[in-house]
Order: sequence, then structure tokens, then C-alpha cells
Amino acid sequence: MSKLSTATRRLVLGRPFRSDKLSHTLLPKRIALPVFASDALSSVAYAPEEIFLVLSVAGLASYSFAPWIGLAVAAVMMIVIASYRQNVHAYPSGGGDYEVVTTNLGGTAGLTVASALLVDYVLTVAVSMASAMANIGSAVPFINQHKVIFAVVAILVLASLNLRGIRESGTAFAIPTYAFMFGIFAMLGWGLFQIHVLGVPLQAESAAFEMHAENEGEDMVAIAMVFLVARAFSSGCAALTGVEAISNGVPAFRKPKSRNAATTLLMLGAVATTLFLGIIMLARETGVKMAERPEEQLVGAPADYHQKTLIAQLADAVFHDFPVGLYAIAGVTALILVLAANTAFNGFPVLGSILAQDRFLPRQLHTRGDRLAFSNGILFLALAAIAFVVAFQAEVTHLIQLYIVGVFVSFTLSQIGMVRHWTRFLKIETDPAARRTMMRSRVINAIGCACTGSVLLVVVVTKFLAGAWIAILAMGTLFVIMKLIRKHYDTVARELDEQEAELEDIVLPSRNHAVVLVSKLHLPTRRALAYARATRPDVLEAITVSVDDAETRELVHTWEESDVSTPLKVIASPYREITRPVLDYVKRITKESPRTVVTVFIPEYVVGHWWEQVLHNQSALRLKGRLLFEPNVMVTSVPWQLNSSERLKTLQPQSAPGDARRGFLD
Repeated sequence: MSKLSTATRRLVLGRPFRSDKLSHTLLPKRIALPVFASDALSSVAYAPEEIFLVLSVAGLASYSFAPWIGLAVAAVMMIVIASYRQNVHAYPSGGGDYEVVTTNLGGTAGLTVASALLVDYVLTVAVSMASAMANIGSAVPFINQHKVIFAVVAILVLASLNLRGIRESGTAFAIPTYAFMFGIFAMLGWGLFQIHVLGVPLQAESAAFEMHAENEGEDMVAIAMVFLVARAFSSGCAALTGVEAISNGVPAFRKPKSRNAATTLLMLGAVATTLFLGIIMLARETGVKMAERPEEQLVGAPADYHQKTLIAQLADAVFHDFPVGLYAIAGVTALILVLAANTAFNGFPVLGSILAQDRFLPRQLHTRGDRLAFSNGILFLALAAIAFVVAFQAEVTHLIQLYIVGVFVSFTLSQIGMVRHWTRFLKIETDPAARRTMMRSRVINAIGCACTGSVLLVVVVTKFLAGAWIAILAMGTLFVIMKLIRKHYDTVARELDEQEAELEDIVLPSRNHAVVLVSKLHLPTRRALAYARATRPDVLEAITVSVDDAETRELVHTWEESDVSTPLKVIASPYREITRPVLDYVKRITKESPRTVVTVFIPEYVVGHWWEQVLHNQSALRLKGRLLFEPNVMVTSVPWQLNSSERLKTLQPQSAPGDARRGFLD
């Protein structure tokens, strides 16, 4: 690694942390709330808008259902939060839904939840970034024209912040998240105060328009209306996305971890439900009209009318005489959409680490990086999200169809698992007070299961053809891949166990036959010969492959005239190959003497530039790669440092890979 790349890495990531500094990166509640709440709060910002958009299909009269739908969503949210408070106490290791479902419903169901959560984390990043670029692009056309590039850059910046470590990312996101919370609370409080105390008739810019149903003149039958309300309810339940993040991130909290996580979850629920219901109430008071097709449904709107978001219309109405307030609300709303992806950057790596520990994902996802963050998981999440953003051109309308399915799969299975958890413990619990608590918790989880299961059914039915099938396909594919990874790890472990059982039958090698590969008689060759001789082999010989008769004759002559006592054997190669003749020669030795170990010494140059590596060592690398597959053959590289390699001694840190994680570096 060059000095420039090392300096860049330190600039982006900071200095490495010792392993014993892990406790210093854990989160207090005041930092954990914004870190884990940004996704849920950003969902609250657009979930009320989704309710009004769905209801607009039936016309203005259907808006009367909005408050009741809001109350239903808030009730489901509080039930889910109550359930997850039990989760963090019962399962504080950070596995969240995965651990709950695996423990209570089995490995297949647990892996289904893991697949759903991993896909949902990726989509959370993609949707949040695409939505943020769309919101910012409404004010800055240049960003809207290049929103894919800006979304990709934003994801990379967010990944870099998280690679610096948990505390740094938490501190970076605390201020804007709290600004969003306080900003929306101020908007709601001031708006309702003006309406109900000062008597000021606040009106949104769309309040003066008339809104027609999509099929004006046709009566909507009761069944269709019920389905529409159910669809609006499922859309409003987008406010629940992100609630599960805290249960997946319990290890990131300071001790006592489970109690702090449960308290943070309660604070999140109180803030989210208050904001959600407040936005719906203020929207009704100000007469906001949101339409799926504003150019067709909104009568009286100008020809060039651009429908603003629900939050923007409310801010415009409340701060009509204070433009700074409007810009502040618009700014923090756009920012919270960017930061919402941070919840996934905290949850995905932890879940990936647990899955890797259970051998369902590569082991590399289990280890922490220099800054004590799960670096590989963060990078994998960033690259996957970028792939979705690029594939769908950062179009929120297309990405949103893939969203929500995964989180409600995990909600439903998790609460089924918690019901079974309480049922199992009720069979052995004898204390009456404890039994009453468990029975109450089981009822809450059962109600939550029914609600989230119903939402999941509606989401799948209404969004399957629109794009939800892609998310379902991704979950299924990931499920199969994780099964295959586990099968591979189990096969390797079983193979090693079987070989260990046969260890007593292994006979020590009878002889060590050393072979030194020679291309020229120069210092690297002499060093390889000296090192091979120092290992005291039973047989030592030097071999060269004849691909050019003149060069071979010159080498033999030089060898015979030198003071080298080791015999040189020439191997003919009619087709000018090097690898195959050496392999055949080594195989012949092992075949003639099966108990003999053949040690092949290969001189290699240590170079200082990447282009020098292209010019040297290619034959050695190919030969080494083939020899590694031969039984009873050991391969030893004998390095020779060229002058160009001296520069690396001053540029490279004098440490081994992983020293930072092991705490060897200050």
C-alpha cells in the first residue's frame, strides 16, 4: 500500500482503534436515538402523505377516513414497539428478529427473516437516497438532472462516515435528526396554536382546489371502499419501517444494553406516533389535498401546478409570514431522508456479522475493521444499494414498490416467534405475577402478529406486479445463497473432523526431497540454494526447464564453471512449456516414493511498483498455483528484494495485516 493510499485511508477513516477501545464507541441513549430513529422518523415524514394519496382515488369525501386510519397505524406502531421492547430484553445479543425467529420457529424461518431484513436494509438506503435527491432536486434542478450520480456520492459519503466508527457517525447524525424532530414539533405546535388559540384560518396552497375521484360519477361499492381503506392503511404503515432497527443494534448501546435499548425504543415510539398523528391532524385542519394524478384530479389548479410534498405544504401554510421557517423545515426534511439510510448502516453490518458467525455468510463479515466497525458489511451494503440506485435510475416511484415487503415479513414472523416464546415459558413458569406478565405480553404479540400479517397480505397483493416481486425474488435468492454457504462450511468442517479422526493413521514423511527452480545463476538463485541447503533435506537438486537450447547450454556451462556443488538437472520441454514439465517431474518423484515430501523452492523478486510485478514472477505464480494442488508437495517462496522495493520500507507501515484489530498498534 502506497503512502498516498494510506494517508487517504486515514483521512477518510481516522486512526485505527485498539480492540480494548470498543466500549468507547458504544452509544449513550441521547446518541442512540438519532442514530436508530432516523429511518423511522423519515418514514413518518412521508407515510401520512401516502394515506392521503391512496384515499384521493375516491375523492375528497374519503379524506374523512384519514384520522381513523392514522389512529389504527399509531395503534399498530405502539403494539409493535411494545413487542420489540420485549425482544430486546429477551434477546439482547443484537440478532433481533433473526434470533427471535430462529430460536422459536427454527432455522428455516430465521433465515427467511434474515433474507427479508438484509434486502430491506439495502432498499432502505436506496429509497432514502433516491427520495432525498428528488426532494433536493425540486429546489435545485441541476441535482435532479444528475440525481443518480448525487445519490451514489451520498451513499459513499455515508458509508465513509460509518467506517470511521459508531460514535463518529452517531455524533454526525445527532444534530440534524434532533433538528428535524424539533422543527416538525415546532411547526405542528405553532400551526395548531394559530388555529385553535389565535383563531387564524390557516390554509394550504391546495386547499382552494376541488378534488375529484379518479372515476367521477361512478359510485364506489362497499367492498372496493373497504379495500381502498385497507390499502391506505398499509401505505400508512410505512411509518413502521425502521422500528426494528433498535432490536438489531442492541450491542451498539452502552451497558445496561437491553434497558437502554428498550428506553430508546419507547422514546422513538412516543416521538414517531406524535409526529405522525400531528401531521395528519394539521393536514386536515389546513385542507391539504394530495392527489395521485394532480393534473386530472385537482380542479382549479394552474396549468403549471407542481404538487409539493405534504410537509412542504404544511410548512408553507404555518410559516406563511416567515419564509425562513419554510426553508428550515424543507431543509431538515430533505436531510433526514439522507440520514435515514444510516439506520441500515448500523443494522445491516451487525446482522451480517451474526449470520457470518452462524456460517450463513462469509467469515469476512464477522470481523471488525480498524475503527471497530464492521467494515466489510458496511461496504457490501453500500455497493448493493448503489446497484439498486443505478439499476432503477434513482426513481423513488419504482423503488418504493420493492419496499416494505421485507420489514413486514420480519414483523410477522418475529411476533409469531414471540408468541411461541411466551407459550414455552408459561409451561414452566409457576409464579402468578410472572405468568400474568407473560400472558399480557403474549396477547400484545398476538395482536401485533394479526395486524402486521394483514398488512403484509395487503402489501403483497397490491404491490406484487408493480415491483414487489423483485424484492421477493431477491429474498429467495439470498435465502438459497446463504443455505449453500452454510452447506459449504458444514462440508469443510465435517471433512476436517474426519481427517482429524484419522490423524493416528498418518505416517511421518520418510524423506524430504528439495528441488530448487533455476532460470539463471544469479544472486536470487544462490540465495534459494543456500536456504534449501539450510533446511537439511535428504536430497537437494536444482532443475531448469529447457525452452531455448542456446540459453540452456550457456546456463549449464556457467553452472559447471561455478563453485555451486548442487547438481543441475535439465528437463526438456519440446513445446516450450515451463509449468507442465516441472509438475510431471515432481509427480514422478512422489509416485516413486509415496512417503517422500517434495519441497519446491521458487526464487521471487520483491518489487516496488505494480508494473514491475507484471514484468516479473509470472511463471513463478502460475507454477505455485498448480503445485498447491499436488499432494505431498510443499511450496516455498524465496524473496529477493530489488532496489525499487526499498521505497516500500519507508512508505509501508511496519505492521502485519490485522495488527490494528488485535491492538498491536497505538
